[in-house]
Amino acid sequence: MKMALASILVVILTVAMALAAMFALVYTTEHVIAIDSTLQRVAGICAELVLGVVLLLGTVWVATHFAVRIFGTKKSSPEGGPLA
Repeated sequence: MKMALASILVVILTVAMALAAMFALVYTTEHVIAIDSTLQRVAGICAELVLGVVLLLGTVWVATHFAVRIFGTKKSSPEGGPLA
């Protein structure tokens, strides 16, 4: 039961993060397009690309991290020592 509830919460969190990232990117795109200066617009586009990569990769990282934490199995070594 705990695994099913955690899975549902992770899916909701991932969808919410992806939607928030897309809204943030659309909002910044509208503002960057409105800039009159070419140099400032180019800087804004570069900053927006970095923001997009960070937000969307962060979403993917959180989703995979929680999926591994929920569904991963704990394997121990035969002797009980380190796994190196």
